[in-house]
Amino acid sequence: MNTSYYIAKRYLFSKKSVNAINFISGISMLGVFVGSAALIIILSVFNGFENIVLSMYNTFSPELRIEALKGKTFDPGNTYFMTLKNDKRIINYTEVLQEKALVRYGESQSIALVKGVSEGFMKNKSGLDSVISSGSFTLWSRGQDMAVIGYSLQNLLSINLNNEFQSLDVYSPRKGALNSLNPADEFNVRSIYPSGVFAVQQEFDNTMIVPIRFARQLLGENKLVSYIEINATKNVVIDDFQTEIKESLGKEFLVKNRSQQNELLYKILNSEKWAIFLILTFVLIIAIFNIIGSLTMLVIDKRKDIAILTSLGADKSLIRGIFFIEGMMISMLGCILGMFAGLIFILLQQHFGFIAMSGVNLMIDTYPVGIKLSDFVLVFGTVLLVSVIASAISSTLSVKNSINLRDDL
Repeated sequence: MNTSYYIAKRYLFSKKSVNAINFISGISMLGVFVGSAALIIILSVFNGFENIVLSMYNTFSPELRIEALKGKTFDPGNTYFMTLKNDKRIINYTEVLQEKALVRYGESQSIALVKGVSEGFMKNKSGLDSVISSGSFTLWSRGQDMAVIGYSLQNLLSINLNNEFQSLDVYSPRKGALNSLNPADEFNVRSIYPSGVFAVQQEFDNTMIVPIRFARQLLGENKLVSYIEINATKNVVIDDFQTEIKESLGKEFLVKNRSQQNELLYKILNSEKWAIFLILTFVLIIAIFNIIGSLTMLVIDKRKDIAILTSLGADKSLIRGIFFIEGMMISMLGCILGMFAGLIFILLQQHFGFIAMSGVNLMIDTYPVGIKLSDFVLVFGTVLLVSVIASAISSTLSVKNSINLRDDL
């Protein structure tokens, strides 16, 4: 193998008698270089968008959510929940009661999701303020309950935060109400003033967040909750904590982490990333298989060297090893240089943001990028696998050609 490597290295960097061979080898290496760099850059862009989307979702998606396996509500007053609420590993413990209701503002009306939250929800104040587009994230002011509404709901109802005299009227069916001559008697009606507007995603932007006491009055529910949201401290391993809570609660409850709460979102992000990766991988495969043509030309150029090596006793494995290593060196050198160039590009984009996003009213001005070690391992492994296959085919054909050339000589 040392002999094969030495000869292959000499062939790689030495000048060929036919300039076309150098050109074809250069094109092969350039193809792998561009393909590897493109894969690293595209994957980093997807990482950047994924981080932004998930950060917006994570503002309203807790690390863990406890909900009943059956039914829409459950009693949060048992002993374990009381113990969990005082667990020092938890920084946010929020009881949530939510239901859809009719919201009216002046002459406009719309169905919205009313989400009542306990005081623990406001402990994530910095994260909540980051998604506010106007007003403030305030649920209690001047001795009265306040509501924070989604951007879509504001547009549908044309809500003006500066109008202090116009409140939101929220209607919810009264529990146990029978048919009445006056339809208004069949509904609980509560009024509340908006304090701010948040913009996250369309899934959340039709939501109205209110204090849980307001939601209890509106829905006529004094005790039960829809689910419990939990955010833990940084040193807690969420998967282990999730398993611990599951085992303590038993089979009557579901404990979901963020990926399980937004399962469709995670599937979409991953499927788009893998689709682009496969497309670019096919382009990379075509570039790597150019090595076959390059090595075939090299065999023709080095036919006298092959004949001499054969006459000196070199067997097929030695000749095959020379051209196998030659192909691997061409592809892996292009891959390493390409990944390095991609890394430099990503770092420059992170610091200077020289590639801007077209359009207006976007949350970000430049294309986001994110570096993951797993992407570099994935690209390197993909190039390595394809290179081994292409180089093996090339070396096998080279041995056959070398035998034919030796016989001709």
